[in-house]
Amino acid sequence: MVQLGIFDQLGNEESLKRSGTQLRLLPSPKKRAPTKPISQATLATLDLFCGAGGITEGFRQAGYRCLYGNDHMPEAVETFRHNHPDAWAESQDIQQVDPAEVRKKLHLAKGALDVLVGGPPCQGFSINAPERFLKDPRNRLFTDYVRFVEEFEPKTFLFENVPGLMSLGDGKVFNQIMSEFQRLGYSVAHKILFAAHYGVPQERWRLILLGSRLGPIEVPEPTHFATGRANFRGGRTLTFQLGEQDKQDLPPAVTVAEAISDLPRLAMGEGAEVVGYTSDPNSAYTAAIRNPEGLTFNHFAARLSKQNVERMKYVKPGGSWRDIPHALLPKGMQLARRSDHTKRYGRLRNDGLAGTVMTKCDPHWGTVFLPDQERSLTVREAARFQSFPDTYKFHGPRVSQYEQVGNAVPVLMAKAIADQIRAHLEAHGAIPAVPPEALHG
Repeated sequence: MVQLGIFDQLGNEESLKRSGTQLRLLPSPKKRAPTKPISQATLATLDLFCGAGGITEGFRQAGYRCLYGNDHMPEAVETFRHNHPDAWAESQDIQQVDPAEVRKKLHLAKGALDVLVGGPPCQGFSINAPERFLKDPRNRLFTDYVRFVEEFEPKTFLFENVPGLMSLGDGKVFNQIMSEFQRLGYSVAHKILFAAHYGVPQERWRLILLGSRLGPIEVPEPTHFATGRANFRGGRTLTFQLGEQDKQDLPPAVTVAEAISDLPRLAMGEGAEVVGYTSDPNSAYTAAIRNPEGLTFNHFAARLSKQNVERMKYVKPGGSWRDIPHALLPKGMQLARRSDHTKRYGRLRNDGLAGTVMTKCDPHWGTVFLPDQERSLTVREAARFQSFPDTYKFHGPRVSQYEQVGNAVPVLMAKAIADQIRAHLEAHGAIPAVPPEALHG
């Protein structure tokens, strides 16, 4: 019988009692102290395509202040606004947003913004005419990002995307993107970063472009030792290749057990939107990520279909669909080659990394079964794998919460980038002078 926090997902303590779930009542959380005024020296960001705010949270932890966030998903903006209440956040079609009006409302002069961050989708291109990439209506979101760069002339920018961008149009699309930023006067560094290299307990790769008007800029070096399969274009030339010396010099990657095994154990159908801890931190990672008020959020274990419950019984830690008897596999997968769909119906290993956190917690999509519990990941466990702190609360229906977490840039990777940009700005004497009216909005 699991011990949980104060309220179930409906905020109803009595319904938990009726269901037979034992409550571990905790003291009422202390009220948060009012936000302290931010000095003029605070580094300022704008976050386009902000989602739930993974990048902004990483930058916040590095001492930045987000002035403005925009995303098309209302639930994600609700989450962003709740966790970053000092930012002006809106859910609006970015095409309808006038960057000049945003800059005017923030009282920012051109060139005053420290960092523009964002990851616009870049999907549309013609393999026969990739030079038309920038004119393709499917890539209007990239051109909207460029509109903000042109209007704000930020000192630096962070552009993130999937590694597959490198192979679009045989690399010509990526070259056009680089040319566009260089046309605007930026020195640009690019690298494909592995999240586990920055203390994130997850196999996740992201293409990172850092631009600066001040001079050459570098991406952050790994802080943890980890290895991963880089099976994409640029996997050998654009990733950090760590060796034996790095293994001796760097701390090891954070494992699944170190990331989530302190959270309350659940059976399917158990859990709550607000829960209390039932054990002490089990690692440096959990000690740092836990909420000192004793509560966390979004820890509810969904029920699986009868077919998936039966399939799950056969999957061992580190295993996948290959462990499932052929007759129990979905019809489509019965025709799959043994080399295909390597992560589907997977079970995590306590001593390994989590697979890439998906936007759906569906066994058919990837590795979502717990190592030692007969269920799939909760939103909170997925958020732990993305290095969101336990104070971070996700809003909207649970399906949307999973999507918000899966779409996010891992917080600790964003923080490493933020630290690198701060060092770059300081090295060039670019001490920010953001007007107080912008910071207090």
